[in-house]
Amino acid sequence: MRPSLFLTAFAVLFALAANALAAGTTVSRIKDIASLQSGRDNQLIGYGLVVGLQGTGDSLRSSPFTEQSMRAMLQNLGISTQGGQSSARNVAAVMVTTNLPPFASPGSRIDVTVSSLGDASSLRGGTLVMTSLSGADGQIYAVAQGSVIVSGFSAQGQASSLNEGVVTAGRVPGGAIIERELPSKFKDSINLVLQLRNPDFSTAVRIADVVNAYGRQRHGGPIAEARDSQEVAVAKPASVDLTRLMADIENLLVETDSPAKVVINERTGTIVIGADVRVSQVAVSYGTLTVQVMESPQVIQPLPFTDGRTVIQPQTDIMAEQTGGPVAVIEGPDLKTLVAGLNNIGVKPDGIIAILQGIKSAGALQAELVLQ
Repeated sequence: MRPSLFLTAFAVLFALAANALAAGTTVSRIKDIASLQSGRDNQLIGYGLVVGLQGTGDSLRSSPFTEQSMRAMLQNLGISTQGGQSSARNVAAVMVTTNLPPFASPGSRIDVTVSSLGDASSLRGGTLVMTSLSGADGQIYAVAQGSVIVSGFSAQGQASSLNEGVVTAGRVPGGAIIERELPSKFKDSINLVLQLRNPDFSTAVRIADVVNAYGRQRHGGPIAEARDSQEVAVAKPASVDLTRLMADIENLLVETDSPAKVVINERTGTIVIGADVRVSQVAVSYGTLTVQVMESPQVIQPLPFTDGRTVIQPQTDIMAEQTGGPVAVIEGPDLKTLVAGLNNIGVKPDGIIAILQGIKSAGALQAELVLQ
């Protein structure tokens, strides 16, 4: 690439970033907002045994598949398993899962997650024995083995117990060795397909425009096309290395966009309001009714030297209190004004959740309301 051409391309990208920052928008690299279609992960799964547990494994009567697996493993090792049943609880049946990263080569290592299948109380201190990991096509792509790392702990006495975290699941860092590579090769592709992590038509078109600007300056013509809100196809120019092309494209800067959303988690009281959320002018009043019931039973004693008896007379006091602030006018032309208007009402997060739901029902919330 000629120095003058490089400086021109750099000047264009710098001007784009400066204009976007001045407008208050977000500028991101393509590698941060999109992924390569041929570079996706592949899920692997396997069934194995964790040994070396200190009496916290599966009870062989309640988990017969654990005993069957243990006998089959010993027979494969040439050990006879004829005889009575074992009562030791130092073995647990587990499911082993992991993600095969893109372009992984044989011999590299990946982490695996181990989860108990039976009634084991803890996997702490156990060792995963050799377990084959298969893909959706039934082929074995990795083999896992190693010590299980459990982050939680459990303590139990005769009268009480204490649990922190999950002790029936753990990880084996670098425990799987890749034995087979994926059938497809990256350089066998005839083009690049970028998939947006947050699908949006505006962002997809902007990615195509930025890549086409790079293509005109570097290769003499446009090379990208936005197929829909999620995919952008990039054609491979002749006599261009595909790896170098992807390395150049993924560092281009793009002004991102996203639809306005308000995400509400009613269980935790969490409210997340996007920067593009707008609220039309609306009047809001929030009030609560508190009812308090108090039971104060009274004991009534009979008079002396009478045949009366002691009785309990119930007495109930009910108090009702209704609180509510004045009617407030909320209008949110931007995020800062909207948040300030909600805070001026002086309600807690559960009240703000109810207010936002009411504003949405009234048609004044110009955003998508997502309830979790």
